[in-house]
Amino acid sequence: MSYFELFLLAVGLSADAFAVSVTNGMCMKNIKFGWTLLIGLTFGLFQGAMPVIGYALGSRFTEHIKAYDHYIALILLGFIGGKMLFEGIRKKGERCCNEKVLLMTFGTLMVQGVATSIDALAVGVSFAAMSVKIVSAAAFICCVTLALSIIAVKVGKKFGTLLNNKAEILGGFILISIGVKIFIEHTFFGG
Repeated sequence: MSYFELFLLAVGLSADAFAVSVTNGMCMKNIKFGWTLLIGLTFGLFQGAMPVIGYALGSRFTEHIKAYDHYIALILLGFIGGKMLFEGIRKKGERCCNEKVLLMTFGTLMVQGVATSIDALAVGVSFAAMSVKIVSAAAFICCVTLALSIIAVKVGKKFGTLLNNKAEILGGFILISIGVKIFIEHTFFGG
């Protein structure tokens, strides 16, 4: 696998983390750099760790993981997005999408990390089949995701200020859409 192919794969894997990071930035307008860095590190580490886990599990477990990953992503992202959507609609007219509405906790961040990186397990299994050097590949995926997630939080913070009270509703739709996208791809297109 070339570095260019690995880069494209890393960008593709980090797309969900990017979208969730934009949402986090939108809904936490006063987010400090420490949280921005923690969001990037969390998504980066999960995106880097999942291929390693998939690689270790090997191809004999591929069907078990692949059979349920889309349900897990749909449920986790649907729950988080649904909660944001509910809160955004409930607080309509108020200035929503601030720290009182979306309180980022370490637990929430861990759920987001798992939900956005489940697909990387299957990539790890395919890495095993292709004899890819897993440590360097996983480290590269981690770094790309970390960088893109930090950029995404900054982008979300800027657009969150422009969108004001609609940001939380939009963020909820984004998260639910990601979960539905993963579910549809895996259910109907075998992705």
